[in-house]
Amino acid sequence: MTDGMRQAGKLGLWSGVGLVVADMVGTGVLTTAGFMAPNLAPTEILLAWLVGALAALAGARAYAALARAVPRSGGEYRYLSTLLHPAAGTLAGWTSLLVGFSMPVALAALAAGAFVETLWPQLSSAHAAYALVIGITAMHVVGLRFSRRAQDVLVLVKGALLLAFVIIGLALGAHALPAPSPALAGRSLPLEPFFVSLVFISFCFSGWNAAIYAAEEFAAPARDVPRAMLIGCALVAGLYLLVNFVFVANLGPSELGGWLKGDTRRITLAHLVMTKLVGDTGARVMSVAVIVALASAVSAMTVIGPRVYAAMARDGSLPRVLAGAQGRPPVGAILLQAVLALVLVQSYRFRELLEHVGAILALVTALTALSLFRVRFGRTSVPPEDRPGVLPLACATVYAALSGWMIVFAVRNDPDVLRWIAGLIVIAGVAHLASVVTRSKRAAQ
Repeated sequence: MTDGMRQAGKLGLWSGVGLVVADMVGTGVLTTAGFMAPNLAPTEILLAWLVGALAALAGARAYAALARAVPRSGGEYRYLSTLLHPAAGTLAGWTSLLVGFSMPVALAALAAGAFVETLWPQLSSAHAAYALVIGITAMHVVGLRFSRRAQDVLVLVKGALLLAFVIIGLALGAHALPAPSPALAGRSLPLEPFFVSLVFISFCFSGWNAAIYAAEEFAAPARDVPRAMLIGCALVAGLYLLVNFVFVANLGPSELGGWLKGDTRRITLAHLVMTKLVGDTGARVMSVAVIVALASAVSAMTVIGPRVYAAMARDGSLPRVLAGAQGRPPVGAILLQAVLALVLVQSYRFRELLEHVGAILALVTALTALSLFRVRFGRTSVPPEDRPGVLPLACATVYAALSGWMIVFAVRNDPDVLRWIAGLIVIAGVAHLASVVTRSKRAAQ
């Protein structure tokens, strides 16, 4: 039997890259520039996306070193539990459960449902959102090999459609940036709006760490998980910069800012650009592209999130029924995430969730990146050859510093961010104490 036959159903490098790309690219990149336009000039918007890209690449480089040191599924939950303390891992796990995956799944499904209703008014957006979550969940419950193939197809379709948007925008659109509005001209870079925008952007880039959540389902996790993160993040960073250049070059400040006053449930900046460049038919095609992109994002998060809950269940932090069977998708965890997402589909506020979720994810990923110092200098079981050098540690420091500034400005801009963070810490603390008590009782029996 060949090695390839023994590894049938396992993820390879390019499936891992596809997982990262699918999880990163969602509705955020098609809306965030509109939120930024009232406070930032076109060049400042592109600068913010460049800084966000560099931050994501720095985080991916730090996580690549962590993936080599701890080649197991579970993501931040696994890294923090292993390298810092189980309580820190529980915080990361509950963040994934309540914020990191269920909410983005709900947001993506609602956005996709709105576009379905735009194209086919006789259909309900809410029913379409429910159908998307249920359909994607069923696809991943069937089996890992089927879900992997379906996920690869969705990624290829989404990538082709987004590339088509960029090509059309560059070929038919403007190539020069418009002048800033009079209110934004001639002043220095405003730090608070800039860093608050980075919180939005960090949410759009979230997903560069997607491969770590399913590390044990790779044929060669120590080799392919780090590569998948770095390649996927670099590809999406380049795509995001091109997409946003098309936005700011073809939509003036008044159009970008005016988008906020319209029906943002039914339209994206990409729709506006395509209407301007190729007419209503092109805009409708772009709406279909957005639906495919959002379906791919929901699929990727349905692969990734339940692997965290399954790892927590195996460790006793969640009910054992969520752990699943070896070599099979964790059905209980997949269904749990689907139920949470369906509940959240009922109500959401898009911009607030972008800011709140972005800040919370920045906190957890920054803490995880800093755990790399424990791998390098602490007492761990990681062999010397897998311990990080200067570059990964420098990247971890840069990523944590930028994340810290984003969180500070996000809290200054909206104190509710701090309440969200505090609430998650309390929930995670109670959950950790409950798991400790449960394990102690089991050990005493």
